[in-house]
Amino acid sequence: MSAAVNPPPVVRVAVRRASPDCAVAYEALLRGMFRDMKGFPGFVSADVIPPAREGGDYQVVTKFATQADLARWDGSDIHGDWLRRLATVAEGAPDYRVITGLEAWFAPEVVPASVNPPRWRMTLATWLGIFPTASLVLWFVAPLLGFLPFLVRTAALTGLITFAMSYGVMPRLARWLKPWLTRR
Repeated sequence: MSAAVNPPPVVRVAVRRASPDCAVAYEALLRGMFRDMKGFPGFVSADVIPPAREGGDYQVVTKFATQADLARWDGSDIHGDWLRRLATVAEGAPDYRVITGLEAWFAPEVVPASVNPPRWRMTLATWLGIFPTASLVLWFVAPLLGFLPFLVRTAALTGLITFAMSYGVMPRLARWLKPWLTRR
């Protein structure tokens, strides 16, 4: 008895540039399109890789179980509507590359590259972690290190705060604040 082997998904990469000053709107439209795409038969995944530099190309990687599933999405009125919306905030039409067959077996998994939260939210979240952590360390630990020279004491305290922030405070704080940080 032989086990059935599922063919690899059809992977398509669309490369397109957002119009100047339209990156936020472009990314929001992509997220909306991904939500609608999830309802289509054969949908596997959709991810966006933002440009490495401001004004560069976005790569939108979509996976469908079969070529027919991808074609069904491409021919849908919903997809056409999203393409029209995206055209208002993008430069030109997307360049497509479809990866099928053996090539798809070796295609690396795309790490979803979500859009970073606004800088002010990241700054506030960082402060919400640093303030209580530094306060506790300065209140409880600093007096115990008073015998050390200033630079050594400062190095020890900042090292302890950095360690606590990196391994204890920020992972939890980022998880707790994720809905707020990622809200658009």
